[in-house]
Amino acid sequence: MIGYQAFADLSLSTDSNERGHAAHLAAQAYLDHSGPADEHAALYAALIGFLDDPSVKVRAALAYGLLHSPEVPRPIILALLRDSPVIARAVLQYSPVLVDADLMPLIRSGDAGGLVAIAQRPKISGKIAAALVEAGDDNLVLRLLQRMDVPLPKDVLATLTLKYRGDARLRGALLARRDLPAEARMVLVRCVAESLRKCRLVKGALAPDRLDRVLRDGTDTALSAIGEMAASGGDYARSLVQHEQVSTRVLLHAVLTGHVMFFSSCLTALAEVSESKVFSLLETGSRTALMALFGRAGLREGVARVLARLILHARLADLSDDLAARHYVVTALTEEMIAEYDGDIPAELEEVFTYLSEQNITLARKAARGVVSAFAGSREGVIALPMAEAGEVRALTAA
Repeated sequence: MIGYQAFADLSLSTDSNERGHAAHLAAQAYLDHSGPADEHAALYAALIGFLDDPSVKVRAALAYGLLHSPEVPRPIILALLRDSPVIARAVLQYSPVLVDADLMPLIRSGDAGGLVAIAQRPKISGKIAAALVEAGDDNLVLRLLQRMDVPLPKDVLATLTLKYRGDARLRGALLARRDLPAEARMVLVRCVAESLRKCRLVKGALAPDRLDRVLRDGTDTALSAIGEMAASGGDYARSLVQHEQVSTRVLLHAVLTGHVMFFSSCLTALAEVSESKVFSLLETGSRTALMALFGRAGLREGVARVLARLILHARLADLSDDLAARHYVVTALTEEMIAEYDGDIPAELEEVFTYLSEQNITLARKAARGVVSAFAGSREGVIALPMAEAGEVRALTAA
């Protein structure tokens, strides 16, 4: 509490620090006031008077007292918004009184400091975020992308994907966003794979053929995993079908990795039947019914037979999490194909057979790592080597 005369003395002081103290007191008194209306009006007039103080320190003290309140009169906030840059940017960043219509003209002006201040506001609408992205530089875009609470329209994210797919920092920020459209995410995944392919460290660590297989498998897994997350609408799968990006390999990989929602969406788009019917057939349909569905989807008979077998195996195992089950299914499919064609695989199934063989090797390696790790963690695990072999091992390790 302070007496009126003491407040008047502070307000009329020649010392800017004292006048600043009076301005801050007036701001607090106005916001906390619960007395007569004429008293409130007098406080409002005092605030207006401090706006014309020649000292930026006084006006800054006034702004500091009003920044975070939604109850501040708009004329005062708008006047502070046109004050010196240090005051205007603080108002831009913190004042809840400002609405999108107040911010848009300032964004269009292109002032770098103002853009950063707006980007740091506690709440930003999708409209403001899109305008900031259009007006700001790469660092401002990165700042906005890293704010998961800021909604960005899908068309803006798609545009940013095409613009910044070659920039590792922004590409990572885009991939970290959950609202990134599925098509845009897949574009970035392919860019990441291409960057890894060109990286000297990666090229030096893996032979070219193995590097191609690793990147191809990783891309296929990403494609089906993204499709699994986006399967509810089916737009992603339809887009892939329209652009002829759904191959036999992709369909096989989707089932083997347990991404059945994506697999179902692809079949729905290819066969042009209802998704509920596809689900029903995949879940309980006979081999004949599955063959008819795959035929309607445009798959060749040999490929359809392999997929039908795969579906029947998948009904008995959890391929999404069980690595051993996945390895068993791939091995069983490979052996069935060899037995059916007596080792002479038809040309139309060479791609399928090659894919299954590659997966067999990959899954065998992963399964072996799990077995060795489990054995190494066992206290009683002892490997009995013949004496001659044990001696050779000791000689080799000593050398």
